Amino acid sequence: MADLLFRGATVVDGSGADRYRADVTVTDGLVEEIGTGLTARQVIDADGLVLAPGFIDMHAHSDLRLLAEPAHPSRVTQGVTCEVLGQDGLSYAPVDEATLPALRRQLTGWNGDPDGFDWNWRSVGQYLDRLDAGIAVNACYLVPHGSLRMLAMGWENRPPAPAELSRMRGLLAQGMTEGAVGLSTGLTYTPGMYADTAELVSLCEVVAHYGGFHAPHQRSYGAGALEGYAEMVEISRRSGCPLHLTHATMNFGVNRGRAGELLELVDRALADGVDLTLDSYPYLPGSTTLAALLPSWATEGGPDATLARLTDPAVREGVRIEVEEKGSDGCHGVVTDWETIQVSGVGEPALADRVGRTVAQLAAAEGKPGTEVFLDLLLADRLATTILQHVGHEENVRAVMAHPAHTAGSDGLLVGARPHPRAWGTFPRYLGHYGRELGVLTLEQAVTRMTGRPARRLRLDRRGLVRPGFHADLVLFDPETVRDAATFDHPRTPAVGIEHVYVNGRPVLSQGRPTGALPGRALRRTEQGTRAR
Repeated sequence: MADLLFRGATVVDGSGADRYRADVTVTDGLVEEIGTGLTARQVIDADGLVLAPGFIDMHAHSDLRLLAEPAHPSRVTQGVTCEVLGQDGLSYAPVDEATLPALRRQLTGWNGDPDGFDWNWRSVGQYLDRLDAGIAVNACYLVPHGSLRMLAMGWENRPPAPAELSRMRGLLAQGMTEGAVGLSTGLTYTPGMYADTAELVSLCEVVAHYGGFHAPHQRSYGAGALEGYAEMVEISRRSGCPLHLTHATMNFGVNRGRAGELLELVDRALADGVDLTLDSYPYLPGSTTLAALLPSWATEGGPDATLARLTDPAVREGVRIEVEEKGSDGCHGVVTDWETIQVSGVGEPALADRVGRTVAQLAAAEGKPGTEVFLDLLLADRLATTILQHVGHEENVRAVMAHPAHTAGSDGLLVGARPHPRAWGTFPRYLGHYGRELGVLTLEQAVTRMTGRPARRLRLDRRGLVRPGFHADLVLFDPETVRDAATFDHPRTPAVGIEHVYVNGRPVLSQGRPTGALPGRALRRTEQGTRAR
């Protein structure tokens, strides 16, 4: 007899095919049978509910939180059963004794820096082993380009010497053989932003050799957005490496209504044979660190050098000219509007009163220019401040998600007093707001963007579909009530309508409540597909 039966479910299987009603059984962590009149030891009445593959977050920033809080309520309450880590060219493997302290400092705004945390890995393989010790959801990992660059040549703003590029290629090959699914780049973040096209082509050739893909945070989502996307496509053409455009947005006033131009570029690349997918989040504001707005020259040398530099009056004036008059490359070549920059989190408790206020509001309250407040806050918080950027456009968001190459990614940061609600609401928001309420996506279209399509990009072994023999990563939800409940004022509010979530056949959410179970594992790239060890 089967272990578990979902009786009378409306199955949306992740392939894009029409929904159908069936009984579905699970045994030993695998979907066993789909039919009618089935039996099992445990029965869940699924009448009126949708049974779908577990959702796959193609752009997650849970690299530390998944280890520090392995029950991972932000994801299991959304129906997520797998997420892709190592994003935007910056993460914690591979590292060495010299680069880890600086990386921890640089990434505090994204991931925090938990007290007493055991940093018991250095290589990609060791990090994946740490994930295998017990997490609620499955996880894939991208080798971060910025971390490779730090190991090979520090934070220097120059092309790599041949020996340095060779070392980066070797470290990347090692990470791929240890199970990474591809390479991420962060081309508005230090030190990844210092890389030229030739360096990225060389690294992507390594990724292509191992069957992975390139996931770039490209050079601009503002003034140079289309040029940045075109460069990423060219890198894919020259290297033969599949391309996944992460958080594929067209933001800031210069790009209002221009998503169609991006999608034309995507369609031309697909027609020419480029293996291309993309992801986006279903919200208008973006989220990053406040330090990301600095021009690239101000961040050379790493966090300590940046902080020292920002005390120099001449440097501060140079930064002011960049951000207020020219458009900093850290802010996508767009002149910064302090009304759009809202503090979402701080590392220093004494600065907690800044959270929720824009830089313009802080400047008015303090009687200072916006750039002075910006720089003073960076110094006082030692670069740990996170922000929301209110720069998105609804018509662009809808156009991108409707494209057939689209997948879903939250890009959600989990730290800070008021993080972006996408960390808790992305997947039910696709189903509820953009699916049921606005009709931008049908139920089947929304589900395949969150399951079967990303599973193909990741080459997941028997995951992403509801099929006999596939791993039982499953979500059961109410299609009439499912919605995001997280807001900008209350960003950690769990979703509504997600009833049950199973990872590898074990419940991580039961009747809407996390169970605390930790059945998730690292999914490693192999020649046979991406799979658990």
